[in-house]
Amino acid sequence: MINHSYNNGSILKLLQVIFFTAIILYFGRTLFIPICYGLLIAIVVYPVCKWLEQRKWPRSLAIAAGLLIILILFSALVSLLVMQVDIFRKDLPELMTKIKPSLLQLQQWIESGLGIPVLSQNEWWENAIHNFNNNAGSIAQSILSETASTLFNLFLVPVYSALFLYNRAIFVKFLAKITSSSIYERQLQFVLREVIHTYFNFIKGMIIVYLIVGALNSIGLLALGIRHAILFGMLTAVMTIIPYIGIFISALLPISVAWITKDSIWYPIGVIAVFAFVQYLEANVIFPKVVATQLKVSTWATLVAIVAGGLLWGVSGMILFIPFVGILKIVTDQISGWEPLNILLSR
Repeated sequence: MINHSYNNGSILKLLQVIFFTAIILYFGRTLFIPICYGLLIAIVVYPVCKWLEQRKWPRSLAIAAGLLIILILFSALVSLLVMQVDIFRKDLPELMTKIKPSLLQLQQWIESGLGIPVLSQNEWWENAIHNFNNNAGSIAQSILSETASTLFNLFLVPVYSALFLYNRAIFVKFLAKITSSSIYERQLQFVLREVIHTYFNFIKGMIIVYLIVGALNSIGLLALGIRHAILFGMLTAVMTIIPYIGIFISALLPISVAWITKDSIWYPIGVIAVFAFVQYLEANVIFPKVVATQLKVSTWATLVAIVAGGLLWGVSGMILFIPFVGILKIVTDQISGWEPLNILLSR
């Protein structure tokens, strides 16, 4: 006979844990987001630090070298994007001149198809611009606040990473104390090694995948004669770090530029075809061949992680929650009592 009261009590406790965890994550996002970024970077850098320390490097110097590698890669990517954005900025007046006839055609189509006069559309745009100008001060203040917060987090992330790496023995002892009275003590070391090994190889492989995808995107756009092909190609590759959503958002700009600057509808269609073909290669050929270690997390769990991360932490949540689900998947692989959750997370 099934004990319904026991099951209902277990479900209620689980819902309470989920609810209060969500509340803590949401209101504590200012603290948790840089810590989580720092933790993931520390996981990726740890094998490099360990390799250097085995060759008699001081721990502090090994950590500095590992973080310097990350900084160089990040700076190279940002520099490439900044240079391409600067070129795009110089061409922006010409693009705006060419977009005016297209906007007029769009307004005429709206008038004929939806019955909204062009004059009414212009009045709506004028009101929207007027309202935007009235709110420009608050918008600028919000942008300044977000920029300051981002710069502060960029400073904190490597600090947290360095602290995680330098004091890693303390954190391992802390986890060991937590599990010392449970049946999971024996699995702790294995889970930690598996997480580090999996994510180091996964991130290393993904960097290579992004470079290959960015190069293929750029070559395809150059073949079509699309302006700023390198910017759009690399930007689209980087945006794929947000699964399913990133590719659609980043593809809108090159499709719009192709529509504005070219005289045929086939160029925007060609841009869509290039991205679709490269994404097919990435999913079925490049990713399986280059990334030796896959997370093997189900599509359902990935989508839930993206939506939940976006609701709680915005874009950072979309990026961070996917690795967290991957880590949870590795943990559930080793704990027999968590088999139901493992079934949901597994591909």
